[in-house]
Amino acid sequence: MTSIEIQLNEKIRQAFESAGVPTEHAAVTVSDRPELADYQCNGAMAAARPMKMSPREIAARVAEVFDGGDLCDPLETAGPGFLNIRLKDTALARCASDMARDAQLGVAPAVHPQRIILDYGGPNVAKPLHIGHLRSAIIGESVKRILRYAGHEVVGDIHMGDWGYQMGLIIESLRETGFPPFSLADLERIYPEASARAKEDDAFRERALAATHALQNGDPAYRAVWRQIMDLSVADLKRNYSRLNVDFDWWKGESDVQDLIEPMVEKMKADGYAYLDDGALIVDVSEEDDKKEIPPCMILKSDGSALYATTDLATLLDRRDWHPDKVVYIVDKRQGLHFTQVFRCAKKTGVSPEETELDFRGFGTMNGPDGQPYKTREGGVMRLSALIDEINSYMVDRVRENETVAAEDAEETARIIGLAALKYGDLSNQASKDYVFSLERFASSDGNTGPYLLYTIVRIKSILDKYDGVCGTDMNAPGTPSERELMLSLVRFPDAFADAADQMAPHKVCAYLYDLANHFNGFYRDVKILAEPDPDRKAGYIALLKLTLRVLEQGIDLLGFEAPDRM
Repeated sequence: MTSIEIQLNEKIRQAFESAGVPTEHAAVTVSDRPELADYQCNGAMAAARPMKMSPREIAARVAEVFDGGDLCDPLETAGPGFLNIRLKDTALARCASDMARDAQLGVAPAVHPQRIILDYGGPNVAKPLHIGHLRSAIIGESVKRILRYAGHEVVGDIHMGDWGYQMGLIIESLRETGFPPFSLADLERIYPEASARAKEDDAFRERALAATHALQNGDPAYRAVWRQIMDLSVADLKRNYSRLNVDFDWWKGESDVQDLIEPMVEKMKADGYAYLDDGALIVDVSEEDDKKEIPPCMILKSDGSALYATTDLATLLDRRDWHPDKVVYIVDKRQGLHFTQVFRCAKKTGVSPEETELDFRGFGTMNGPDGQPYKTREGGVMRLSALIDEINSYMVDRVRENETVAAEDAEETARIIGLAALKYGDLSNQASKDYVFSLERFASSDGNTGPYLLYTIVRIKSILDKYDGVCGTDMNAPGTPSERELMLSLVRFPDAFADAADQMAPHKVCAYLYDLANHFNGFYRDVKILAEPDPDRKAGYIALLKLTLRVLEQGIDLLGFEAPDRM
């Protein structure tokens, strides 16, 4: 089906053309004055100067030739030249019914579907996940789901840090004690101890660097230890990410591209891009129109060892085999300069084909009440598992207090609600912005929160469970203002989703779902659904509820969480 905005844009374009007004100004948007109109077009304002006419005169000319057909009423001009559009109630019901019959809820597949690699996660192995890994996982998972729903072919790559200095630190610590058997808990203890020791003990640091170099050059004993570390760490990563309902298609790391680094570096040197500067191998990536200095991209340190930039470039080389149209990085925005250097170096040296788009999506930090990155009560970096446990414990107490869920279901229900609170609390903020984490606010069942959406879904399920009639997908023309507002909100889903997918912006999905939930709850307060005496109108109400439920459940799935049956 064709979305409402697409239909309206075509009708406005035809009217602009018939009125002799440049059609590039014929754009329809949701009205910012919903009490006056459903949609609006401000193109007359933009066309006034090139046409040397007043906006009101242009608007009147467009309104005169506009044909809304069975979709909308005649245009109304307002103010200095706005064009107001109101949908016909019968058209609303027809569009909502068409959505209900569509498997994709009216979302059209991408006209030009792309192959996209999504790089998110980025944990270092042998170290526990902490809250610094939270946003990458949550945002990346939602973006992946949104892009797939839009019809793109998407691969999620965790891109583990599994080959660097931290491995040398751990291996050297194990070597000193004769490579004893070790557990994950041992690794989590060994790494911070070794890291702190290396800052004070130069000899130990040099041995750790030598161990890193030996590992990367194939030392069989070190490779065997590394494999044991990887087995333990990856299993733990999978357990922790599954608690966030996050999964990856590729469990690749820096080690997977180790064999590509040397030939890549040699080609950069042979092609004249890479040269030595104070012993380090670099590639210039500055451009004439830079407004601030962009330092060279360092490929190898003076001791010949690789850096993050080196493995990031080799990873792009490895990804060429998949022939992606786009590679998107969901990474802390403080890494912006690093990725500017890597992207420019990749394009300049031919590591990444010119036709492959490289897209950095930087996100802000999750802060505490003091405005600083969120920490434990003791002031340390909080483990991700500890944060999830804290939220679950808080929600279990809330669920048990409400006494609406069977005792045996309390913990699972609390887990579902807690995850919704955490994810929605994060995703409802624009990704690039910092935000303050507040468990009490995020877990509230009132306001713009995940639990509020879940309560709305559970409320709809409860009504549907009590309905004993038969209904299809056809809806009646709205009979009350609240029914009309709900129906209008529903038919806007395809366009709202398209905007979110185009911008890879989960917060736009959140904003739409919150608006839809508000409109449903307004309808619920205004209309006695199950007490409606007219069976046809009641069946229309039920069809409307079923569509609302489908859209809400699809929406929260795009955000990466689900709803319980009871709360």
